[in-house]
Amino acid sequence: MKIIQVTDLHLVQPGKLLCGLDPLDRLQRCIENINEHHADADMVIFTGDLSDTGDEETYQLLATELNKLVIPYHLMLGNHDNRDVFLRVFPSIVPEDGFVHRVVDTDEGRFILLDTLEMGRVEGRLDGTRLAWLKQQLQDASGRSVYVFTHHPPFPIHMPHLDPIGLIEAGELFELLKEHGNVRHVFAGHAHRPVAGSWRGIPVSVLRGTNHQSALGFAPDKLAVTHEPPVYGVIFIDRETVIVHSHDFLDTSAAYY
Repeated sequence: MKIIQVTDLHLVQPGKLLCGLDPLDRLQRCIENINEHHADADMVIFTGDLSDTGDEETYQLLATELNKLVIPYHLMLGNHDNRDVFLRVFPSIVPEDGFVHRVVDTDEGRFILLDTLEMGRVEGRLDGTRLAWLKQQLQDASGRSVYVFTHHPPFPIHMPHLDPIGLIEAGELFELLKEHGNVRHVFAGHAHRPVAGSWRGIPVSVLRGTNHQSALGFAPDKLAVTHEPPVYGVIFIDRETVIVHSHDFLDTSAAYY
């Protein structure tokens, strides 16, 4: 199956810029590119920070643009989002225990979309309620492959300014995933960096966002914003492989011979 991952839209009010860039224009061009090249995908998963401000107007903008998307989609929340405002604009999304988490069952296995938003905090959280929900979803998927999507990475990426604002309950999450024993990949956002590797034996990946990015740097006192190209992920999953392509959708330099 084919999945598209889009992350960190950071929408602001129309006509305003963020880090010198227009997040709405970036999203529009992203959706146009997906429609043109990946209308055969099974779904798009938006892994959080849909809004930069959490205000209603930004979610209304998002809803308008999503109407143009030709394939099904699922929305997740990040630390910049506001859960209550989001749910007002997207009333068809029914929260569970007050959280915007869900499972999507497919022929290739169960996709678990986590809600790691803790209102007022930059770092991600999975409190007892959310961990209990996750445990039940993993138990219900006994014997099946599982793929986890989360805004906040639960694994270190070794950038001193980003690791402290990842997922706080990373250890608790890992114990649940280890108990299930068949978690094939963890997909994340939040870091605005292209990252791939493994976390205690579980393959992981992170993508750049659709607007601004975090500069690659390992100094403990510096974090810079860059205008590196925005991307979306093109993910292929079958019984033997999980392949993640990172597509610079604004690049027009391709020449065919």
